[in-house]
This record gives sequence, structure tokens and C-alpha cells, in this order.
Amino acid sequence: MNKGYTTEEYVSLVNTALEKAAESFGDNVVAEAMKYSLENGGKRIRPILTLEFCRLCGGSAEDALPFACAVEMIHTYSLIHDDLPCMDDDDMRRGKPSCHIRFKENFALLAGDALLTHAFSSVLSCDFAKREPLRTIKALSLLAEGAGNMGMIAGQVTDLQSEGKEISSDTLEMMDKLKTGALIRASAGMGVVVAGGSDEQLEKAQLYASKLGHAFQVVDDILDVIGDEESLGKPIGSDAASGKSTYVSLLGLEMSRIYAGKLTDEALSALEFFGEESEYLKQLSQKLLSRRK
Repeated sequence: MNKGYTTEEYVSLVNTALEKAAESFGDNVVAEAMKYSLENGGKRIRPILTLEFCRLCGGSAEDALPFACAVEMIHTYSLIHDDLPCMDDDDMRRGKPSCHIRFKENFALLAGDALLTHAFSSVLSCDFAKREPLRTIKALSLLAEGAGNMGMIAGQVTDLQSEGKEISSDTLEMMDKLKTGALIRASAGMGVVVAGGSDEQLEKAQLYASKLGHAFQVVDDILDVIGDEESLGKPIGSDAASGKSTYVSLLGLEMSRIYAGKLTDEALSALEFFGEESEYLKQLSQKLLSRRK
């Protein structure tokens, strides 16, 4: 088994790799907008999952880094588009002006498009893709499925169609499993595939990621009610203001907390398959459950 990493070490690896990848973005206003949004990083949870599941299945972080960067580029593109006036119309992202506020709406739209495209082109040009084309194709297929109209985009469609309406808890769960969970699930799956892991390892990793992503969204809904605006880097109460149904609006605050805990326990159960080596992910899961931002 390869040596373990701390969260700080993983984030440093990802940030360094993203900075290097950004050198090939070009030199115009769209490239500047791409870099601006990519550098305004959050927790880097998705790339961390790619790297850690690759390690758990016997692979190396070096091989998985291009895939980890790709999923972060796609996540960043989705946030740029999510903030646009035609979507959620948010002016702030992680304590800084949203991309369309900083660079205007047209350039923000193009920056998101370019990040999506670059995510795939950067992986296909890396050394691992030349050595392991079949694993690369399988991993990128997971990423494309998670990001596309059967995954993240489908969740966004449901989100937009649900604004100002009362929706059932089943619809909310389906929406969040797609909008938030699909890319997190793909992140974990890619790590297994890059390492050459088994079908059972892939199944358990994706089960864990699905539960973790669901719990992450429930906690997001809770923080939108009780969170601190300065810590979150965006206004609280935005869901209620836009008429969105959330776990808090449907279940109440206390039941939402209980539900997030239940989902986290289910995620931890899936990790048992990986034994003691999964301790890092167990601790990460608990930290995400108790986070304040």
C-alpha cells in the first residue's frame, strides 16, 4: 500500500498540479477568468477522493493527479455557470465576486465552457493516458457520465424546474444525488479505475461517495439556515429567498441533522470493505458532517 497523505498534502498536490495545468489555458480574458475561478478553490473534496481511492486500490497519486485536476475543473465550471444570472444569480462565491461579476457574463460563460473542454483534453495528453489507454477511457467515461445530462446537469434541470414549488422529499433526494452526488461518485470511481481496482472496489467506493455526497448536500442546506455568512463566503438564506425546497424546509432542522448523520454512517459502513487503510476517509467523512463552512 502506498503511503498515506494528509488533507493539507493532498490539497497542495492538487493546487500545484492545477497551477501547472493553467499554464496551457492561453493568454486572454477567458483564460484569466478560468484561472480566477480555479484558484478560488474550496475544500478540493472531489480531487481528494480521486487521489485517495487510487491509493487505497494500490495506485499512485502521480497517475491519478490529471484525473483529480479534471474533476476539479468540471466542478469549477459548474459553479461558474451555477452563479450566472440565468441560473442562481449569485454575486459571491467563496468570499469573492462570482466569475460573471468579475469578468462579465459572456466571458464567465465561455470560461466555464473552456474548463469543461480542458478537463478532458488535459487528461488525454498526460503520460498515464499513453501508458494505460483503456483505464483512461473507462475513467473518463465515468467522469462524462457524472457531469452530463444523466448526472450533474440532470440535477440542475430539476433544481431550476423546482424553484418556487413544493417538491417531495423523493424529488429532492433524486435532485441532490444527481446535482451534487454524481460528480462526487465519479471522483471516487476514477481513482479506483486508474489504480486498476476490482469491480467490487469500484462498487464500494461509489456507494461510499454516493452517501457522502448526499450527506454533504444535507449539511449545505443546514448551513444555509444557521451558517455564518463570513465563514461560508456567501449570503445565508439564499435557498429560502429563491423559493427552493431543502431538507430543512421539508424535514426541519433537527431531523435534517439526524438524516445527515445517518447518511454519514452509511458511508462509513461502505468503507469497512477497505479495512484499516480507509481511516483517512473515515475521519474526512466526520469532518464534513460537522463542518461550519
